[in-house]
Amino acid sequence: MSVKVLHPGLMTTIQDLGRFGSQKFGVIVSGAMDPLSLRIANLLVGNGEGEGALEVTLLGPTLEFDRDGLIAITGGYLQPMIDGEAVPMWRPILIRKGSILQFKSAIKGCRAYVAFAGGIDVPASMGSKSTYLRAAIGGYLGRALQNGDVFDCVGNYSTVSQSLIQQLEKRPSSFTWSVNYPEFINLNRTQTIRVIQGAEFKRFDAASQEAFFSKPYTLTTQADRMGYRLEGETIRLSEKFELLSEGVTYGTIQVPSNGQPIILMADRQTTGGYPKIGQVISADLPSLAQLQPNSMILFEEVSLEQAEIELLKQEQQLRKVATGIRIKALFEREDKGR
Repeated sequence: MSVKVLHPGLMTTIQDLGRFGSQKFGVIVSGAMDPLSLRIANLLVGNGEGEGALEVTLLGPTLEFDRDGLIAITGGYLQPMIDGEAVPMWRPILIRKGSILQFKSAIKGCRAYVAFAGGIDVPASMGSKSTYLRAAIGGYLGRALQNGDVFDCVGNYSTVSQSLIQQLEKRPSSFTWSVNYPEFINLNRTQTIRVIQGAEFKRFDAASQEAFFSKPYTLTTQADRMGYRLEGETIRLSEKFELLSEGVTYGTIQVPSNGQPIILMADRQTTGGYPKIGQVISADLPSLAQLQPNSMILFEEVSLEQAEIELLKQEQQLRKVATGIRIKALFEREDKGR
């Protein structure tokens, strides 16, 4: 199956779970801003969780399909339609030859993900299909999609993909289940984001420490895949000190000299020299990625142990979803085929 881009949207790129193992050479991880939505989208079409998919930001693309196929749309709500009719999210969708998938602007959340059964057929760069725009590597020619681009999807469907397609072809009206996404991500414009103390937390004065966990911050328009600049209570160090650049990761919260925090995101640099006041817990990164500019953030302190518990709970829920999809695909087909 080939997909033609009739309109690219604001920024549509191919992303997977990231480019690991090369940070020591200065190559960033990149990958999906909301990895949980990407993983669920892939599960819904029978792919491996880390397969490449489209990441659609704020204003979505218009795509034309030259053959029948199976897709799933997850993440933020960007008003998806097929041939002018609203289409459900968080469930498998059978799309027909000649159909046009169109997105509008984001109503809830910031980023949607579109997975294709079999995956997107683009070469991996350093082990990943993820697009890193600043270095022009990965994805579709190392860039965002443009008008007239055509990309292919792999035709080698998994057993789950084949079963889902058969069910949708035979009983489309009875196929009504979907993933209960509020269990995984928050799409509200005001969010409480949980944070553990950063390495330099105690170097900030007492008033700043208290303000960081009690005052709201606004996500400015200077928010992209590299970092989120916040605006709110000024954070100050107790005294000036020199900090060598050291490793940073997704969700690291740095404080530059102006005292306004920056949250590092998927396309973050590999090292940073600003003091780190906090680290967003892994379980809250998907919700953080769905915030639109001008949204409000409240930070809540949690322990490292609690952060680990929340991540384990999230992964356990995801395993239940994966098992449920396989049961729906394989066992329901066998039951109804008798």
